[in-house]
Amino acid sequence: MKKNSLQIQQLDSKMQSLAPLKKMAMPPIGWIKAVRLALGMSLEQLGNKLSLTKQSARDIEKREMEDSITLKALKEAAEALDMQLVYGLVPRDGSLDALIERKAKALAKKIVLRTATTMDLEDQGNSRQRLEKAIEERTAELKNTMPKILWD
Repeated sequence: MKKNSLQIQQLDSKMQSLAPLKKMAMPPIGWIKAVRLALGMSLEQLGNKLSLTKQSARDIEKREMEDSITLKALKEAAEALDMQLVYGLVPRDGSLDALIERKAKALAKKIVLRTATTMDLEDQGNSRQRLEKAIEERTAELKNTMPKILWD
């Protein structure tokens, strides 16, 4: 059984619910400013809710646009706008299992081909089919054991 299998399944299930949000782009002016303007709230009002000056509220909107805002500041701005910050990570590969598969296969290929090169030098080369089978077997082994080297 795959190491941490239940944990991976549970986390993956949560991540899958966030997957459709990958397609949602941030408004060109940023979420804070877009919501503030949609609500008809001035910078001064936002600043007051955050116990900041108008300029500091403007700086928060600017930092969001520059991707330099902290999660804490973003959460506080969301609360000031009577919103809730939703935060999550979504695997580029579609699922944690697919991510693990890709990393395991890349490492397996590296290991098997390194061994194959040594064997070729010793005139004991394998067929392409045997190499592919060895990569497949090593990938399964790496997925099951999930050694830390998988993430190097």
